[in-house]
Amino acid sequence: MKRFNKRDIFTIPNIMGYIRILLIPVFCWLYINAETERDYLWATGVVLFSSFTDLFDGMIARKFHQVTELGKVLDPVADKLTHAALAVCLATRYPLMWALLALMAIKEGYMAFMGLHFLKQDKMLDGAMWFGKVCTATLFAGLFCLFFFYKMSTLTANILIVVMMVIMVFTLCMYIPVFRKMK
Repeated sequence: MKRFNKRDIFTIPNIMGYIRILLIPVFCWLYINAETERDYLWATGVVLFSSFTDLFDGMIARKFHQVTELGKVLDPVADKLTHAALAVCLATRYPLMWALLALMAIKEGYMAFMGLHFLKQDKMLDGAMWFGKVCTATLFAGLFCLFFFYKMSTLTANILIVVMMVIMVFTLCMYIPVFRKMK
């Protein structure tokens, strides 16, 4: 089993990951308490800043040779926490979002269970698969659109939520044979 190195805790990419996690309560509070268009824009701005740190942490890690075992865990954890927090905020406005959250919990629960199962056997997925990356990007783009376009009609929002759910189910179905093959 791979171990985290203490000196890797404070690399720039990992600090960016910590910042992303610390921004979660900030954008949640801003969104849930928003009353004006300006309030919603502030919440969206914090989410946008968080997404830029996500975009650049990997680039910085690779360019400056700061890829760490901790970062390989921290980045997807920060992604999942951010997605879940965005979805919970949006569920206050769009009830169908609760179904997406349930599906997210099933998919991520399966991924975590299988990941831990194979980690005990000293096996790991060799990075995210293309369909996992597509799912993450689609999920973030959809959640961001719902966050930014806060006046979106319920019908349009529900269509977007269903699209995200379909992609998530597809991704889960694609990961099942990958884990079976690892056995």
